[in-house]
Amino acid sequence: MHALSVRQLVKVYANGVQALAGIDLDVPRGDFCALLGPNGAGKTSLIGIVTSLVRKTSGEVSVFGHDLDRELNAVKSAIGVVPQEINLNLWDKVSNIVVNQAGFYGVPPARARRRAEICLRQLQLWDKRHDSARTLSGGMKRRLMIARALMHEPELLILDEPTAGVDIEIRRSMWEFLRETNAAGTTIILTTHYLEEAENLCRHVAIIDHGRVVVDDRMATVLARLQQQDFLLTLREAITFLPALPGFDARQVSDHEIEVAVPRSRPLNELFAELSAAGLEVVSLRNKANRLEELFMKLTERKDRTPAGRIEEALQ
Repeated sequence: MHALSVRQLVKVYANGVQALAGIDLDVPRGDFCALLGPNGAGKTSLIGIVTSLVRKTSGEVSVFGHDLDRELNAVKSAIGVVPQEINLNLWDKVSNIVVNQAGFYGVPPARARRRAEICLRQLQLWDKRHDSARTLSGGMKRRLMIARALMHEPELLILDEPTAGVDIEIRRSMWEFLRETNAAGTTIILTTHYLEEAENLCRHVAIIDHGRVVVDDRMATVLARLQQQDFLLTLREAITFLPALPGFDARQVSDHEIEVAVPRSRPLNELFAELSAAGLEVVSLRNKANRLEELFMKLTERKDRTPAGRIEEALQ
C-alpha cells in the first residue's frame, strides 16, 4: 500500500488555467520524497488537493488506501501539513498552539500535553513553551509549525518550503530532525527551492512541469543519469591565462580559480592528468552546484522545448 497514490489527477481553475494535466504519482509508505518544479508548475495545486484545501476537477487520490472522496476524515487524520506561509496564532502561547491542534484531531488533553512535550523538546522549543509565538525567531516559528503538524502523529507529513528564510545552522538541525522522523516510520513529502536540501534528504524525486510529472524515480537513479558535473578548482599558483585542457570545458574564474565541466564518461583522474600536464597544481576541488540543481537548471533553460523534451535532453 502506498502512502499517496494519485491517478489521472486534473485541476482546471475557474479562469480556465489548467494547473494539473492528468498526473499519476505513487509515494511508497515510509519514503522521503522531493516534490519539485518551477513556480507555477502545479505543486501547490497538487498539495492543496491531497490536503482537501483545493477541489479537484477529476481523477483519484488515496492516502494509505483511503479514497479522498469517500473517506475524507481518514485522509485528514493520516496527514500532517506544514504550509509555506506562517499561519500561527502569534498571540497565543507556544504550548497552547500545539495542544489545541491535537484537540482538533480528538486527542485527549492529558495525552496532548504529553505529546506536546515530546514534540517541543525534539524541536528545541520546550524552553519557549510559555512564550507568545510572536516573540519567536523566524526559525523557531518554522519549527513550531512542524511540531504542530506532528501532534496527532500523522503517518504522512507534507512540508511546503519548511526552511524558507531560515539560516543554514537552523536548516541543518531541521534536516536532522526530519531524517529521524522519517527513520521512525513517517512518510515525508517535501517541496523546496533549496535543491541541496532535496538531494541531501530525499530518496525519491518527482518533478512537475506545466502540470505534468516529467521525472518520477529514485533520487540516486536520476542523479546517476546526469551527463556532467561542474567543479570549481582552486590552484596553488596564480595564472594569467588558462591552458587548453583537451576533452574538458574549462574557464578561468579568477587568478587562482577555474571552473571545469567534467563529463560522466571521463573519470576525475583524467582531469587531474591534464591539469598536471599543463603545469597546474590543484589545492582544492568542490562542486559548483549540487547535481540536482544542475538537472533543474537544464529543465528550465530551454523554454522552446516541451517539458518532457527538456527533461529527456537533460538526462540523456
